[in-house]
Amino acid sequence: MASTPSPYGAVSPPGATPPSATPTAGWTNWAGNQRATATTVLRPSTVEHLADAVRAAATAGRRIKVVGSGHSFTDIAAATDLRIELSNLGGPIRVDREQRLATVPAGLELRTVNALLASHGLAMPNLGDIDAQTVAGALSTGTHGTGASYGCLSTFVEALTLVTGNGETRHCSATTDPELFAAARVGLGALGIITEVTLRCVDAFVLRADERPAPLATVLADLPNLIEENDHFEFYWFPYTDRVQVKTNNRVPLDDRPLPRFRGWLDDEFLANTVFAGACRLGRAVPGLVRPINAISARALTARSYTGRSDQVFCTPRRVRFTEMEYGLPRAALPEALTALRRVVDGLPFKVQFPVEVRFTAPDDIWLSHGHQRESAYLAIHQYVGAPYEPYFRAFEREAIELDGRPHWGKLHYRDAASLRTVYPRFDDFVAVRDRLDPGRVFANAYTERVLGA
Repeated sequence: MASTPSPYGAVSPPGATPPSATPTAGWTNWAGNQRATATTVLRPSTVEHLADAVRAAATAGRRIKVVGSGHSFTDIAAATDLRIELSNLGGPIRVDREQRLATVPAGLELRTVNALLASHGLAMPNLGDIDAQTVAGALSTGTHGTGASYGCLSTFVEALTLVTGNGETRHCSATTDPELFAAARVGLGALGIITEVTLRCVDAFVLRADERPAPLATVLADLPNLIEENDHFEFYWFPYTDRVQVKTNNRVPLDDRPLPRFRGWLDDEFLANTVFAGACRLGRAVPGLVRPINAISARALTARSYTGRSDQVFCTPRRVRFTEMEYGLPRAALPEALTALRRVVDGLPFKVQFPVEVRFTAPDDIWLSHGHQRESAYLAIHQYVGAPYEPYFRAFEREAIELDGRPHWGKLHYRDAASLRTVYPRFDDFVAVRDRLDPGRVFANAYTERVLGA
């Protein structure tokens, strides 16, 4: 079948501006810690146009990066030549209710997909705590939620389609090109541009959320039971305290205890965002107040229990901006990692304002998934935007490396290819697939060169 003539056929010599494109456009991520200026921004409307743009860029020796909603903290999406945005790349949305499969454009945001699935009586089996990422961005970085029986979101992919570095459109699944499928589900944007994803869904379900404060020692003592006896379990540790906030989400048959609208606004908007933002600004301005603020926050939290549609319980608004590092560790290493983290926090020349998030996932078989072939515990550390973070993150990373840790691809870390090769058994297999699909490094940038090698 002949392809539609591309408006991007003029992507040839560096500096040339393709028709229907935006020249010289700046970009920043959600946290504001990554910025890049592309020479040209392309917004293809069809897969054929996208493939033409990739072929033209490859011929001209240019580089392309796709950006989603900017929720990665690393420079994984930073584009200094051609930037592609998939917001105009639609395509048919196909939902097979009987087989519980949904095929969607990769540029859709998760919140849009969640609403679409709900309208068909379906849902994602698990989600993280925000839904602002695009489907492609969430999969490519290994975005995950929590739950001992659940891997990262990429484990719910039944099939995907991508455009490779020579402009070829490839489809893969567990039975069609399984090697590519094992690599591309967490592909870092290095193998190609994902255009379409088929998701394996479940029947829509209701969750009962229980949130309560607790002593850290009590939670650690009962950790195996908390992980195994709840569908989804996580906790937040407040630095400089011995207190945590425990969160469990479990499936229930009825949505019979919905959160009152006022309580939802009070907890999730006013306290978790407005008041917390004010406390962070105060702590940044007067560091001596951080310890008492954290102590008050840890004690002031009250228990609550409610039911709701699964995605609306999993995902909560995040309006307070921050920087973040997250490490996946062998689950048995969690107590040692927390002890080391407490030493790191106590030894810093500045204060840590944000709680530390701890989550759990099941093993999977995806080559560059943080959960590849092991049960994982994740520790996510944060700092309020504008507050110092690098000494904190580097010190924790040194401890995580000693415990065989794997950094989240979309969150700040300082590892390189030589270091990462030691913790990913299929690392070289992934690089070999990249060599075949993108021999000219059309999709490379500074981040991929650092973590995968040039």
